[in-house]
Amino acid sequence: MALNDRVRDVVTAAVDPMLVVYDIEHNAGVLRVTLDAAGGIDVDRLAEANRAISRALDEADPIPGRYNLEVTSPGLERTLRTLQHWSGAIGEQVKVKLRPGAGGERRVEGVVNSVSDSGVAIGLGDGSERHVALGDVERARTVFEWGPTPKPGGPKRAANPSSATRTKEAQT
Repeated sequence: MALNDRVRDVVTAAVDPMLVVYDIEHNAGVLRVTLDAAGGIDVDRLAEANRAISRALDEADPIPGRYNLEVTSPGLERTLRTLQHWSGAIGEQVKVKLRPGAGGERRVEGVVNSVSDSGVAIGLGDGSERHVALGDVERARTVFEWGPTPKPGGPKRAANPSSATRTKEAQT
């Protein structure tokens, strides 16, 4: 059994069943466990999970040597590595960087239309679609789209009245 599989088994058994182990990375002495939950995950749940995972890893000791444990949420812009990650991103905007030699442009931006074992279909801005083999993906993530930017010259934000009051009081 591979190291990540052993770690995943220990972590999955240690955390609340309502949490999803989104990803596990072991790189340069850092074990990063990414957790998620329906509706998102807050800092308190992450802290609780961190304690439980730390205890379970100390008991099972699946990783030789020293490492630092980081327990985190996937965030707004999620890394896409597995078929499950891609399946969860259907309908979302993504940025993909392909490996050299994959053919065509190395950078692809668009919406994930469908996912299969052979790869993903990404709808491009011009209405076309590009099929990308998962083995050709070097890096991929979802893109969080912020709301519209305010119009120049639009209404200014009102100053905090309590700070103006404190300034006047300080002067008198």
